[in-house]
Amino acid sequence: MPFNHNDHYHDLLLRELPAAGRRALDIGCGNGKFAQKLALRGMAVDAVDADGDVIAAAREEAGALGLPAEIRFEQADITRMTLPPNTYDYISCLASIHHVPLETVERLREALTADGVLVILGCYRETTLPDHVVSALAVPVNAAYRLAVFAWEQRPAVRRNAPRRLPEAPVAAPRVSLAQIREYASTRLPRSDIRRLLFWRYLLVFRNGRGAGAR
Repeated sequence: MPFNHNDHYHDLLLRELPAAGRRALDIGCGNGKFAQKLALRGMAVDAVDADGDVIAAAREEAGALGLPAEIRFEQADITRMTLPPNTYDYISCLASIHHVPLETVERLREALTADGVLVILGCYRETTLPDHVVSALAVPVNAAYRLAVFAWEQRPAVRRNAPRRLPEAPVAAPRVSLAQIREYASTRLPRSDIRRLLFWRYLLVFRNGRGAGAR
């Protein structure tokens, strides 16, 4: 039953696109669905994932769509990549930062343009009572969504036109708590907004603030 927690929050992340943004970096791009949505909005996208199978499938899928902007897929380890400074108007990380040292975020910040935006849809280690309460609340809602998606996909018209299943990137358990992420961001990403989301995720939004239009 393919209810994808990351896909569920795509629209939330797209709200943070800078109005004049032209170039994006999507880290841990997985099956490339979010990179496609960025390209549909006219952004040239560098989409990176360490897994070769998902990159190959994502490249094939996007190539058949005739998107209005280019997506350049690359199999790479973001911790080893050279990220030129002042390059990207928008950098997205969907359930990928917990796969690498948290300090990697500092390199991403340097790669932002003056008014660039970094968005992290992250996973965190549950350590507090609020963590466990929200997790417990998410379980029945998650089940309801999964059943709804399953019922929708059983409709004959949907089954006839269903897209092929794409491989998913490997998963890993998060090692850093939400409190640790907040503490880190307070010094490394000042003025960033962090909020807990329902489906075992948090959203971090950092607006670079080096440009005249910064807020």
